[in-house]
Amino acid sequence: MKKYNLLISDPLSEDGMRPLQEASHIHMVMNLNWNTEQLLENIGSFDALIVRSQTQVTRELIERASNLKIIGRAGVGVDNIAIEAATEQGIIVVNAPNGNTNSAAEHTMAMLMALARKIPQAYLALKQQKWDRKSYIGVELKDKTLGIIGLGRIGAEVAYRARGQRMNVIAYDPFLTKEKAEKMGIEYGSLDDVLRIADFITVHTPLLKETRHLLNKEAFHKMKPGVQIINCARGGIIDEDALYDAIVSKKVAGAALDVLEEEPFLNHKLLKLNEVIATPHLGASTIEAQENVAIDVSQDILRFFNGDPVRNPVNMPSLDNELLQKVEPYFPISEKLGEFLIYLTDEVVEEITITYTGDLIKNDLSPLSRKVVKGMLKRHLGTHVNEVNALYLAKKRGIEIHESKTYTKKGFSNLITVKMKTKNGTRSVAGTVLSGLGPRIVKVDHYHVDVTPLGHIIVIHHTDQPGVIGKMGSLLAKHEVNIATMQVDRSNIGGDAIMMLTVDKHVHDQVLQELLLFREIHQVRIIDL
Repeated sequence: MKKYNLLISDPLSEDGMRPLQEASHIHMVMNLNWNTEQLLENIGSFDALIVRSQTQVTRELIERASNLKIIGRAGVGVDNIAIEAATEQGIIVVNAPNGNTNSAAEHTMAMLMALARKIPQAYLALKQQKWDRKSYIGVELKDKTLGIIGLGRIGAEVAYRARGQRMNVIAYDPFLTKEKAEKMGIEYGSLDDVLRIADFITVHTPLLKETRHLLNKEAFHKMKPGVQIINCARGGIIDEDALYDAIVSKKVAGAALDVLEEEPFLNHKLLKLNEVIATPHLGASTIEAQENVAIDVSQDILRFFNGDPVRNPVNMPSLDNELLQKVEPYFPISEKLGEFLIYLTDEVVEEITITYTGDLIKNDLSPLSRKVVKGMLKRHLGTHVNEVNALYLAKKRGIEIHESKTYTKKGFSNLITVKMKTKNGTRSVAGTVLSGLGPRIVKVDHYHVDVTPLGHIIVIHHTDQPGVIGKMGSLLAKHEVNIATMQVDRSNIGGDAIMMLTVDKHVHDQVLQELLLFREIHQVRIIDL
């Protein structure tokens, strides 16, 4: 059996590395002392590399790694790995997304209890030789309502534990349905429901454009007086200035923070408030979590060199060159169709149907389907979703994926139609690649359009009446929003119609609300692609 050289450049659990140590075809080298130049000089000798967060796997390093076939990240985040460069070189990247779930959930519960009973503050008083019981009267968790924003792996584990404390739990997640919530024994709610009802609020979302400063001044205003906040997820989900003001004004009774936007956060103004307790990003810092992530990534390295599929891939493996040449031109439009479509609903997606027509159907189109699903999911999941895990993540969220093919060309050499089903209806979008013009969206629901899926787009559903376009144009002009292109189609004279505008800058929600004041306009969607 061929022998493979493996470099481990960051500290790993010894027990976690045991599967690799026992593999006769793996020659393991642990070197924690190489600087950047030494790593660049020696990386060409290795078939595999395992890192944690310290080693920076840059594009330059990957391009020097002439024999590297797989990179393992012993943990969840892959910010220190140049994923695109690895994919270009045909190097698979794997991580360990599940190894720290229990530790992160337990740390959240520890912070919740410490916050409720003011344990850190009372301990600090004792250390200062003060016996003060009156100042540290806490509250019971029993019968209180815990609001969970983000019900992924960790959020679900927190919900399970909170129910064990006889708390009421209400959760919001873009992929949570009432049926799933009922099975979990928790209450289904909108984001506003969680903000309005909860006594304690904990966040467990990735940090995305949509979730940055999700808990801001407006959100705190919606909360009940005396609410308490926990963040063991990502710094940046909470607007720290708004949280500070909410605590000072007594709207928020306390906060437990494991993360802030900038780390280390030794001198942060929030830490000067007695109502705030904090830990230095310890969510995954347990012996078991460190061992689990090392085991997970070690086993995936072994699977790869044994010729078996890896379980936690982060990037997409290389495609056959012949297939790649045929389908690669449709990669951008596939992802953009999914990305565009998800903006058309605020409801939970139950089913996705992808229909291919034309000459493309002679090929394996699963890479395009993965791109579509990735585009749909990444609005809520961010960089966590990729071409490899998109279908898996969709299935985990109860979304059915269907793929169909037909020779009927419908006016185009090739056409990709994506239909999204929710509990209250379906929406669809179709696109193609036009020779010399590139990707185009050519149909939205039953309306025909011709729009480049790029930049800032406004989709307006309205009644076909004189003056609608003028009103809309005047309003956008008032807000200094310049229209680049406009497409209009209607079902019949005086009936329902659609208007699609591409504009030069992001359109704020205030503009959306003002557009909806026109009686002829029924729905407005602002889409940033």
